[in-house]
Amino acid sequence: MTEKIKTLQIIHLAICAGAIIAYYIMGDLSLEKLNIPVIDSNSILYLAIPVLAFVLSSILFKAQLKQIDPKLKLEDKLPVYQAASIMRWAVLEGAAFLILFVKPEFIIFGILILIYLLFLRPTEERIINDLSDR
Repeated sequence: MTEKIKTLQIIHLAICAGAIIAYYIMGDLSLEKLNIPVIDSNSILYLAIPVLAFVLSSILFKAQLKQIDPKLKLEDKLPVYQAASIMRWAVLEGAAFLILFVKPEFIIFGILILIYLLFLRPTEERIINDLSDR
């Protein structure tokens, strides 16, 4: 089981590293850009991107986990968990890239998505906790 967890951790690291490198290269980060931008009626849609990404990724993740047969052993549940995790990370990474390329003034919200993505690192304890109800 540990080799499957290591594989999932490597996938997570690759997704995070790719997004962070893109933000470093394309983001042209400076202290002026890290301020919270002025939010008006025209830009409220861009503020909704990180919120929707968070909600959608959580809903999709939980929906995938609900499909797992509770009678299976933990090792047999792992492929579905891996697919659910990758789907969750892809939604968050997509939202971060969308903010970076469409509305770079909101880069601080993309950075917050990346920080959340880093905190979603799969560990054995987290996997067991997520799968214990299933």
